[in-house]
Amino acid sequence: MAPPPSSEIPNGESNGVHVSNSELARVGNCRVECNPVLSQQKISIRGVVDELLKLANPEKGLVSLGVGDAASSRCFQKGKERFSEAVADAVSSSAFDCYAPSYGFPFARRAVAEYLSRDTKHGIREGDVYLTVGGTQALHVCLTVLASPGANLLLPRPGFAPYETACEIYGIEARYYHLQPHWGWELNLDQVRSLADANTVGIVIINPSNPCGAVFSPFHLQQIAETARDLNIPVIADELYGHMVFGDSKFVPLASFAHLTPVITIGALSKRWMVPGWRLGWIAICDPHETFKQVKVAIEMLMNVTSGPASVIQAAVPGILSNSHEEFHKNVLTVLESSAETLYTRIVHIEALKCHSRPQGSMFMMVEINPALLLGIENDMDFARELIKEESLLVLPGFVIGLKNWVRIFFGVPSDLLSEACDRIESFCKRRRPTN
Repeated sequence: MAPPPSSEIPNGESNGVHVSNSELARVGNCRVECNPVLSQQKISIRGVVDELLKLANPEKGLVSLGVGDAASSRCFQKGKERFSEAVADAVSSSAFDCYAPSYGFPFARRAVAEYLSRDTKHGIREGDVYLTVGGTQALHVCLTVLASPGANLLLPRPGFAPYETACEIYGIEARYYHLQPHWGWELNLDQVRSLADANTVGIVIINPSNPCGAVFSPFHLQQIAETARDLNIPVIADELYGHMVFGDSKFVPLASFAHLTPVITIGALSKRWMVPGWRLGWIAICDPHETFKQVKVAIEMLMNVTSGPASVIQAAVPGILSNSHEEFHKNVLTVLESSAETLYTRIVHIEALKCHSRPQGSMFMMVEINPALLLGIENDMDFARELIKEESLLVLPGFVIGLKNWVRIFFGVPSDLLSEACDRIESFCKRRRPTN
């Protein structure tokens, strides 16, 4: 076979594929552009945490109170092995090596519907539930479906940063209502009304609260639902920490008020069952007046072209959501309540810090910083940066979640470790106390 003309002599070969000079030139001129929202540097919880972790004091063991993952703590393991056994049974059966249906296996969707229906007078049916890859995919599905030209969404501040990022990606304007620390982190409903207009597509309510540790009363939840009704908007109820409440608090799902306005509930196994790495979440529609038919159609269209959670995890859902794990849940709440009390009691005695209310649920507490009482500290990022440099203790600066000069402290750790963390915070603040 004759060699190629000199102008076609390959500059490189791979697996017998020849690329000519002219083809290389055309490839060199190729220009690829990405979504402009994603080409901009974004502040994220993980990004800030990674930046802080690089500064940890190597002479002290790291104590992380910056990321909400209690799954690895041994104090929460009692009774948890039964969840793993359910997955192991699904794997060994080989019955779930197949693709799952787009919205999830019917039996798994039914189990979620029955679990959610226990706490609300409005029944949730199998067809109202869509299984997702964790709560994050559920969040993105909801916002994708609600996005439309000029749309805006009401978000809490402080809140959960991925909602803001998702709004930017899908072209939704984020409008922030402020949670009130002096009032148990409740909403100012007059402010909510002032933010809404004809383009408002919903309001996000996180209850129990990440990051505030608040649990809204039934009365306040009804007020929220009534306000949403008056504004003619649905509620997106982020209830990933549902039932993770202690003390005198009681968790009431917002779906209980769906007769007032449609409620889209986002939930997951990650928090209450301490298995965030399993990545199984759900969207549940509670809409007694059936005004959300088109929304459900849109969700189904979207989920037909996306991937769902692993089949073997779905297979374990009915057993995990059964009523047979009360000992596990009771132990989790006992540990969390003890840790929340330890943290609150210690923080209130540190002059430069202030916690306005004792946590009632979830795994977080918001703490206000007074920079005037801390030498060399001008803001929350300074506090977090210098704290980890000196004490190898990680907390999350509040600016990441919308509240400057506050920090979020995670208390889902053993009480002895939390006591040590409080010792380090107290020691740090004493060293930074002004001398005058």
